[in-house]
Amino acid sequence: MRYPALPSTFYAAARQRFAEAMKPGALAVFCSNDIMPTSADGHMPFKQASDIFYLSGVDQEESILVIFPGAFHAHHREVLFVKETSESIAIWEGAKLTKAQATDLSGVKTVYWLGEFERVLRTLLPEAAAVYLNANEHTRAVVEVETREMRFSKWFREHYPHYAIERSAPIMHRLRAVKHPDELVQLQRAVDITRSAFLRVLKFIKPGVKEYEVEAEFAHEFLRHGSRGFAYTPIIASGFSSCVLHYIDNDKVCHEGDMLLMDVGAEFGNYNADMTRCVPVNGRFTPRQKEVYNAVLRVMRGAASILRPGVLLHEYHKEVGSLMEKELVDLKLITMDDIRNQDPAWPAYKKYFMHGTSHFLGLDVHDVGDWTIPVQEGNVFTVEPGIYIREENLGIRIENNIVITRDGHTDMFASFPIEPEEIEALMA
Repeated sequence: MRYPALPSTFYAAARQRFAEAMKPGALAVFCSNDIMPTSADGHMPFKQASDIFYLSGVDQEESILVIFPGAFHAHHREVLFVKETSESIAIWEGAKLTKAQATDLSGVKTVYWLGEFERVLRTLLPEAAAVYLNANEHTRAVVEVETREMRFSKWFREHYPHYAIERSAPIMHRLRAVKHPDELVQLQRAVDITRSAFLRVLKFIKPGVKEYEVEAEFAHEFLRHGSRGFAYTPIIASGFSSCVLHYIDNDKVCHEGDMLLMDVGAEFGNYNADMTRCVPVNGRFTPRQKEVYNAVLRVMRGAASILRPGVLLHEYHKEVGSLMEKELVDLKLITMDDIRNQDPAWPAYKKYFMHGTSHFLGLDVHDVGDWTIPVQEGNVFTVEPGIYIREENLGIRIENNIVITRDGHTDMFASFPIEPEEIEALMA
């Protein structure tokens, strides 16, 4: 692997936490992702399903994890199934995990080849009072392609319709939202790689470069430092494109006088950084650009100061809205009359700041977490306010990643240049 795996003790502890949250006598099954096809004999790069990775560290297709804390035989309380390797597979694809390697990586002592899964499952089910099935229950998920986990759930319900079904997702959302120190090491490495790339890019940007050339500079630095690449499709948006929230064409020329918005992050060991920075293409902010930039920076810092244990996220977003209202009034983009007459369901500030300020971050960029419970120590969030003035071809968003601590938070991007003067000095 191009990244150091977390210790097997981390995965063992994660499985123990999941087991403790299960109903007595229940069995749980987690499946890997598929390798998705493109056309002809092509396929997309493999990306492991986050839940099985969190519980086992296995970063390989065609894998299944069974957790059955009440199994009669102790060796069946945790069982891992992996794709059987062979000389042919080793020649054409590279060797897959051996049983011993799977145990060393995950801490699961009982490992079978995948072909034995149905036989072993049949021996375990008579002991099970219920079965936990997993699914992508992220609030923003739109899943049109049937995943391996969905296929297994359908197969299980067809073949074992008399079993009580429980949902793994609510437990996984609670567990994964609180990051272990080992996970924070991986996340910080992703952040540090992103910082290195940002510093490289600052020396590259100038009028006449194309957005995809800037993207290439990020990609070079990410790969050079052991990342597998972008944590998500990068946004490299100059001029008016900076006002398009999910702009990913990255095909325009960066012109003199424009701002360049870069929403990018490196992946490292399946953990993801998520950064946004805005810089002047020519290396110097205009007075208006700096005015708007500093307004966003004040909101970002104010928002981060609100996030601490005990805060409810929906209340937090209301408070951030109040911070943004003041800045937009000062920028003469909205008036106090606009605020007094606003629709509470769509406040006046939403004309220029129409998205949320924070989301959970971790194994997924928009990571899982329970939005109905107060913020906890160990949560990791983005903080990413923005102001988008379409009539001025000016979009500014600034985004850092923070870790919630006992008394407040720490900023994983604390060493990043962020003040306008710092950016101008580095671009010079």
